[in-house]
Amino acid sequence: MAWVYLVIASLGEIFGVMSINLYLQKRSWQRLIVIVATFSIGFYFLSLAMREIPMGTAYPVWTGLGAAGAVLMGILFFKEAAGWKRILFLCLIIGGAVGLKLFG
Repeated sequence: MAWVYLVIASLGEIFGVMSINLYLQKRSWQRLIVIVATFSIGFYFLSLAMREIPMGTAYPVWTGLGAAGAVLMGILFFKEAAGWKRILFLCLIIGGAVGLKLFG
């Protein structure tokens, strides 16, 4: 169950970063609340995951999945560049997260 919590925590991180981008496009107190809520969800589920997964594995996987998800969201929803180099390094981030799970 800890890995499910870690995935949910990563989703909180992804949507938190996405919320920041949306806030910068149109500033409002409602969007600030969404930022606080999504990051709070991410931190809460990260804390649940870290009850069973060591910090040295949980934190890098959380940040890696969050970073990879933010890149994908940027490409899919905010028309950011999707060059082959970006995709290559995105794959390296995901590969690192998978490696930490497999060998951590």
